[in-house]
Amino acid sequence: MPRGLYTWVKSFYVPNLSWDLMIMQDFSGLPSTLSAALTKRGYSRLTPVQQAVSEDALAGLDLLVSAQTGSGKTVGFGLAMRDDLLDAHGRFDRPATPLALVITPTRELALQVRREFDWLFAEAGIVTASAVGGMDARTERRALERGAHVVVATPGRLRDHTARGVIDLTDLRTVVLDEADEMLDMGFAEDLEYILDQTPDDRRTLLFSATVPHGITKLAQTYQKENAQRLKIGSADAQHSDIAYHALEVAPSDIEKAIINLLRYHEAQTAIVFANTRSMVARLTAKFSNRGFSVVSLSGELSQTERTNALQALRDGRARVCIATDVAARGIDLPGLELVIHADLPSNAESLLHRSGRTGRAGRKGTSVLIVPRRQRAKAQRLLRSAKLEAEWGAPPSPEEVLARDEERIISDPAWTDPPVAEELTFAERLLRVHSAEQIAAAYLRLYRERHSAPEILSAGPARGDRKERKIKEHADFGPSIWFSLSLGRKQRAEPRWLLPMLCRNTGLSKDAIGAIRVQFQETFIEIASAAVPAMLQELGSEMTMEQGARLTQLPGVPDFDASPKGPPAERQHTGVATQDRKPRPDKPLRTARKPVAGNQSERPSGQEQKGKDKSAKQTSGPKAKAGKPTQGKAKLSHPKRDGNKTNPAKPKTREKDASDSSKALGSRKARHKTRHKASKAQRKNAGKPLGGDARPVRRSSTKD
Repeated sequence: MPRGLYTWVKSFYVPNLSWDLMIMQDFSGLPSTLSAALTKRGYSRLTPVQQAVSEDALAGLDLLVSAQTGSGKTVGFGLAMRDDLLDAHGRFDRPATPLALVITPTRELALQVRREFDWLFAEAGIVTASAVGGMDARTERRALERGAHVVVATPGRLRDHTARGVIDLTDLRTVVLDEADEMLDMGFAEDLEYILDQTPDDRRTLLFSATVPHGITKLAQTYQKENAQRLKIGSADAQHSDIAYHALEVAPSDIEKAIINLLRYHEAQTAIVFANTRSMVARLTAKFSNRGFSVVSLSGELSQTERTNALQALRDGRARVCIATDVAARGIDLPGLELVIHADLPSNAESLLHRSGRTGRAGRKGTSVLIVPRRQRAKAQRLLRSAKLEAEWGAPPSPEEVLARDEERIISDPAWTDPPVAEELTFAERLLRVHSAEQIAAAYLRLYRERHSAPEILSAGPARGDRKERKIKEHADFGPSIWFSLSLGRKQRAEPRWLLPMLCRNTGLSKDAIGAIRVQFQETFIEIASAAVPAMLQELGSEMTMEQGARLTQLPGVPDFDASPKGPPAERQHTGVATQDRKPRPDKPLRTARKPVAGNQSERPSGQEQKGKDKSAKQTSGPKAKAGKPTQGKAKLSHPKRDGNKTNPAKPKTREKDASDSSKALGSRKARHKTRHKASKAQRKNAGKPLGGDARPVRRSSTKD
C-alpha cells in the first residue's frame, strides 16, 4: 500500500439541513436485505451522514468522516461497507475468517455496534463476534474459531488476540475505526498501529470521528490510500443544534441539591449525570439512591457484567438515572435520553461535546446542563467559547418551581381525558360518598408527592461582587443542640478543616447548623443544632453512613471528653519558639540531672570506648601518673602499661575500628550486620573481665556451647 504524502481528493460537505429535506423514501439504492431491515426497524429516511457514505461514487474508497455524535454513524459505516461484504444477492457466504473489523474505544460501544450490525444485516445472514476487555477470552477464541463475518473489538484485547494468533486478519476487506479521536486520547495509538500493520495492504480503511485533531490526520496519512476522501457532515457554525444548553451557577455546597432539583424538575425518561472521578460517581450514586431515584452507575471499576446490567436497566426502564465518568459512557446510545447534567465541569471542549452528544440524537431534542460553582464561572465560559456554544445562564430550580412543575404534569396528564371504565366509576362514587372533591384532590396530590423525592432548599448566596461581612458568633448563641459521634479521629488523621465540608456535603447541613467539633483519638464529637437534626437524619437514612465509611451515632447528652480514649498525642509542630517548662507528673519521680563525666563530655560513652576511658582516668589520677607538657591548650595524657613499669605518652584519640562514622554511607545491610556481629563478639569475649571496683560480677551461664 502506498505510504506517500496524504492528499485530499475531495471534501464532501453536507449542511445540517432539516430532516424533512434530507429524505430517502424508498431505499432503492440498497440491497433488498438491507432495505427490509431498515423498514422493519422503522426507518423512513436516512440521516445526512448515512446518505453521504452510501453514495455509489464513494464505493471502495477510503473515507475520513467527521460528524457530530448522534448522527447515525454506526448504521452509516454499515451501509458504507455493504458492497465489500455482500454478494450479488445481498447475502453473506459461510462464515470463516473475518471480512470486516470494527475497532471502538470502549466495551460498551463495541457491544452496541455489534447489536446494530446484528439487526442491520439480519436478513443477510451475518455472524458477528466480539473481542473486548473484561469478557472471557476463551469464549471469544471459540467464537472466532467457528468463524465470523464481522469482528467488533477494543484495541487492547484485539492486539492480544492478534499477537497470540487467535484471529486471522489476512482476508480482511474493510477496517473501521469508530470514535478514532477518543482512542488516540486514551493512548491506543501504538495498539492501532500494530493492528493495522497486520492487515492486508489492499484493505479499505474508514475513519469515523467527531473531531479531526492532528493525530487523526497523521493516522489517515499513514494508513489510508492516496485517493481517500474526507466527508464533513453537519454545519461548521452550529454544534448540536438539537440540544439546549444551560449553565446554572450554584454555591459549592449546593451542587448535589441542585442536581436533585433538576432531576425532579425535568422528570426525564432517562438522564445521565457526568462526574470526573470514580469516587464522585460512587458518592452521587449512594446519595440519589437514598433519595428514592432509580439510579445505576458506570465507571471503570465495574466489571463487564455490572456494566451490561446497568445499561440494560436503563434501556428497559428499570432505571432512569445514570451516574457515569467520561470514558465509561463514551459512545453509548440510550433511547429516550433527554437530560445530560455535568456535575463536574469537563476538562476540555471536546469532552463537553461528547458528553452532551449522548442526548439530542437522531433528530430528537435534548437538554445539557452545566453545574457551575461560583468560583468556576470563568472556566465554564472558556469551555463554552472553545466549543462554540451558547448557554443560557441562570439558577437551579427552586422547591416552589419544582412543585409547580409537578402540578402542571398532573393537570396535563392524558389520563384526565380517558373515559372511566365501570370498575373505576364504582370506586369513584364510593370515594365521593365518603370524601369531598377537595379532599380527594388533596389526597391525590399528597400521594403523588410521596412517590417522588422532595425538592431541596438551596442557599441564597450573595450576589456577584457583593460580599457580606462575616459575623463571628459566640458559642453561647448557638442555641439548643444535639451531640453526635463520628467514627473518624486523630487515628484516621481527622481534622476539622476537612471534616466540616464533608459534613455539609453528606448531611445537607449548612455551616451555621454545625457547632463545636472536638477531635479525639478514635472518634470525633460534633454538635448539631436541634432544629437541623430531623432533616439531617432524613438525608442520611437509617444507617447514618457517609463517605469514607464514616458513620454518625447520636449521643444521649453532652459527651465526656476525658472518657474518650486518648491514644498517642498528635505530632507537635516545630515552630522554633521555646516551649514552656512542663510540670512534673505526680505519679512519676522527678528526674535529676546527670553529673558530667570527666573530660567535660556531655554524653556517657559506651562499649569498649567507655572501658578504655574509665581505665585511663583511674590510672592517670594515681600517684604514678606523670603530667605531660601542654600543647596548644590540649592536655597530653599518659597512662601506664599493664606491667606498671613504664609509661608512654598517650596517642591522640582516634575512632574505634567498629565505630560508625556519620559522614560516611552506611553501606549494604550485609556489611553492617557483619560489623555489628564483630562488635558483639568482642563484647562477649571481654564480658568476664572486671570493669572496675564498683562493677558487679558477671553471672556466667552454667551450660556450655
